[in-house]
Amino acid sequence: MELHRNRGALVLPLVCVLGGVVLLALPGQDAVLRRLVAVGAVLLGGAVLVSLLRPFRFGISADGLTVRRPGLRRVIPWQEVAALALDQPPALQGRPSTPRLLLVPAPGTMIDVPADAHHPVDGRAAVELLDLERVREKPDEVAAALARYAGDRFVDVLGRRRAAFAADDFAVGLRGYRAERVDELIRRGRDALVWGGALERQAARSEIERARAEGLPIEGRGYSRLQVDEALAALSGALADDRSTDRHPTP
Repeated sequence: MELHRNRGALVLPLVCVLGGVVLLALPGQDAVLRRLVAVGAVLLGGAVLVSLLRPFRFGISADGLTVRRPGLRRVIPWQEVAALALDQPPALQGRPSTPRLLLVPAPGTMIDVPADAHHPVDGRAAVELLDLERVREKPDEVAAALARYAGDRFVDVLGRRRAAFAADDFAVGLRGYRAERVDELIRRGRDALVWGGALERQAARSEIERARAEGLPIEGRGYSRLQVDEALAALSGALADDRSTDRHPTP
């Protein structure tokens, strides 16, 4: 499977560059602030364009992974892969993150590539191979190809979380719950359902119930309070269900 670059990401930086050029071309005197803004837009947009237009290739096959991106240009055979995980980091400052593909190298391999992440299940040092925002293929398509060729090395963290507890995207409106806190609670509850034992599930449920009792933080624009209240109540109920066997983390 060959992944394809998402050209839609080029639109915003291109608009910045063109807008900056137009502002610079406008006549007028004593327009220092306008010119500073224009130069900043051109420089920022240009830097992003250069980054997005760098050579890119990402292939998934029976032989391994073919990667061509800044800092890494090589074929990675499956023998050099200890684990792969498709995960999505928590939202940062209210901005949702994008899914990432993380690789844990086999011992003694890829020593020239610095680790910049951690496996979401067991915490091993990992390399971020791909930001899925940069490709046209959907996470489910990428996950299917990796499951086919990587086998037990691959874990679809996103898919497992969704399967454990379905939570639709919350509507955003005025005077809603702070997104980061809600996402944190949902994430912890899902992880406990997927990989946790009785103690982890109880701890996650206690945190959710405590947050509900104390009141979730509210901000100018946030998640729908009604939808979040319903989702957290359902998640708490799922965590309270008796389980005949405890789960243990698996790579």
